Amino acid sequence: MSSSFGQSFRVTTFGESHGGGVGVVVDGCPPRLPISLEEIQRDLDRRRPGQSHLTTPRDEADRAEILSGVFEGVSLGTPIAVLVRNTDARPQAYEHMRDVYRPSHADWTYDAKYGIRNWQGGGRASARETIGRVAAGAIARKLLAAQCGVEVLAWVSRVHEVESKVDPSAVTLAQVDSNPVRCPDPAAAAEMEQRIDAARRRGDSLGGVVECVARRVPAGLGAPVFDKLEAELAKALMSLPASKGFEIGSGFAGTLLTGIEHNDPFVPGPDGRPRTTSNRSGGVQGGISNGDDVVVRVAFKPTATIRLAQDTVDRDGKPVVLEAQGRHDPCVLPRAVPMVEAMVLLVLADHWLRQRALDAIPR
Repeated sequence: MSSSFGQSFRVTTFGESHGGGVGVVVDGCPPRLPISLEEIQRDLDRRRPGQSHLTTPRDEADRAEILSGVFEGVSLGTPIAVLVRNTDARPQAYEHMRDVYRPSHADWTYDAKYGIRNWQGGGRASARETIGRVAAGAIARKLLAAQCGVEVLAWVSRVHEVESKVDPSAVTLAQVDSNPVRCPDPAAAAEMEQRIDAARRRGDSLGGVVECVARRVPAGLGAPVFDKLEAELAKALMSLPASKGFEIGSGFAGTLLTGIEHNDPFVPGPDGRPRTTSNRSGGVQGGISNGDDVVVRVAFKPTATIRLAQDTVDRDGKPVVLEAQGRHDPCVLPRAVPMVEAMVLLVLADHWLRQRALDAIPR
């Protein structure tokens, strides 16, 4: 099982949804970077369950502990280990699903691959695994802000059929966190909230799209041919639970344009370097960042665990009608926002360190 991501900035997550805890080991963080538990906790608080009536009622404070790699408030250059203990695990709530394959979950596929699975909330397939990613993302956020001023911000741009209309270059964190949906468009957010709550009350779920912008990304990140920046971002974001689609820049809509309509013209920038007058490339050309904002979108399916009756089978292949119990999000989108930010931050931190090593070679 692959639980590690990155090359120069490498993270390894561990733990299961209803085990003793979850966490991450970050290897490759440079020394002397100021790191505080409060900064890590701030991102974890945006991901944690029980934030509103739109999320799972599982009551977890998700309090982080730094076990290693930080001394007197700064990184040592050694592996940084962060642990979050599970305090409200209820594995008994899944007892009735011990031998039942839940539709659109990893139950059957894990059995098919390993011959064994953790039926208590899905184990490693649970979105609770992303706690480690978000904690590592907070460290990557601090590194990128300190070294090159990069800012990464995500928000919910669509829930089911409701789509927001915002300018990615102008969205602020205050706007995103002004409502429980995490949509910076107030009118769209109100409609999204109503639809999510209605789905929750009838035992169903909804999906949607999270959009993310990375500002002030330096030109030159990414590497041809197989480590193109958009390829690395796609892998990172498609590794998130419930993700089903990825776009960068114009995405699929770009197929409706002609070449002259889609190309981003260059003009001289204030620093003498080329700048573009549009950003349909999404900040990446030839697999390498061009200095524009990197803009990506990730599609998330409706939460697979729902209370409505569903046809399935058990491990013996016998038909079963499943009415799932437990505590689950009626829509993963609001809590997916910090997860998307984390994976974008991890990719950019990794490629920034790789580029720094390349820049050290005389040209």
